[in-house]
Amino acid sequence: MMKFPHTTRQTVHGFILMLILAFLIPPTISSQDTKEKLQKSKKQLEDEIRYTSKLLEETHRTKENSLNKVILLNRQIEKRQTLISTISGELDQIQGQMSLQQQHLSSLSSELRKMKNEYAKMIYYAYKNLNAYNRLLFIFSAEDFNQAYHRLLYYQQYSAYRRTQAELIRDAQMTINRKQRELQETRQEKMTLARSQESEKNQLTQEKDEKDKTVKQLSQKEKELEAALREKQKAAQKLTSEIEKLIAAEIKAAAERAKKTTGHDAKTKMTTTATEIMLTNDEQALSSSFATNKGRLPWPSEHGVITGRFGEHPHPVLKYVKVKNNGIDISTEKGASVRSVFDGKVSRVMSFPNLNKVVIIRHGEYLTVYSNLDEVNVKDGQNVTTRQVIGKIHTNPEDSRTDLHFEIWLGKTIQDPQEWLSGTN
Repeated sequence: MMKFPHTTRQTVHGFILMLILAFLIPPTISSQDTKEKLQKSKKQLEDEIRYTSKLLEETHRTKENSLNKVILLNRQIEKRQTLISTISGELDQIQGQMSLQQQHLSSLSSELRKMKNEYAKMIYYAYKNLNAYNRLLFIFSAEDFNQAYHRLLYYQQYSAYRRTQAELIRDAQMTINRKQRELQETRQEKMTLARSQESEKNQLTQEKDEKDKTVKQLSQKEKELEAALREKQKAAQKLTSEIEKLIAAEIKAAAERAKKTTGHDAKTKMTTTATEIMLTNDEQALSSSFATNKGRLPWPSEHGVITGRFGEHPHPVLKYVKVKNNGIDISTEKGASVRSVFDGKVSRVMSFPNLNKVVIIRHGEYLTVYSNLDEVNVKDGQNVTTRQVIGKIHTNPEDSRTDLHFEIWLGKTIQDPQEWLSGTN
């Protein structure tokens, strides 16, 4: 009995497998995750850059260049550099995707050419050998009825096989067309990203030039800057001293309460972090809850960008001068509110020169400090909840700067607030 050519069957089976892969196998999970992470990071950076640009517009309304402008430009430059790097990552990821698409398309096209060639040979063979007369002669020349039946069945299978091949060729062409469109869309995405990256690089150059120009002008006011820095450092030291006094007073008060307290419910106990503050059971539970929310606390302002980080850093203008920060500084828009980052009780409301009004809130063995406020909506001893508005942030009329200074203390130890706040506000 006549049989299908072995090479044809191999080609068909191989191509069927490729079609299944083309339709069913999506981009790899890791590749898709990487793309989504890059896009999310890019959006966050773009949002922050837009917000910082808005704050910079406020500084442009003042006639003189200010230290605030340099600080905002530094933040803008840092974020734009990160954004450019993120776009480069996206471009690399897209290039890899394009390479895979091109390889897949080339393989499909090659297999399609083989199938078409095999199909053409099969049609030619059928034309030469399988006309109606030959088919009848082949069937009636059978030795018995059973053989004739199998020969008839063979012709039916052969016809079905030809139809299957024709359908596969049509489906293959449709798949290749779809893959070509996907590749073109990916190329377009790459071109758009490349243009975006070039635009960001141009913006970065302009911002660096503007920063250098502003720093040069401010350098001529070195004595004024040094005097302002000394005043700010004095205010920060006074705030730190007041916080330490507050902690010492609360330790003493808690110890006295512990001596007078009786009964299981009112029993006080030493905290596990050795902060020396005696806490009630409720206070200990609040403290533990605060600790478990590290990295997830809401921002103390609804919007804003961090323009002053925790720790010691070089002064943005004065050479060889370092600035120590016990918390972080968040720049926001005029009229912005400040919010409690967690449930707690107001320990103290105070006022300081250069820091304006200050609110300190206790959360068990933790303290959060909110400085540079114009208005305060709470009072000593008042219970507050997470995200409750406690006041309005002060705006400096000279440079339009609206900054919130925020600190977190664990007992007597200052913390980096950026490690406690959620990634977005």
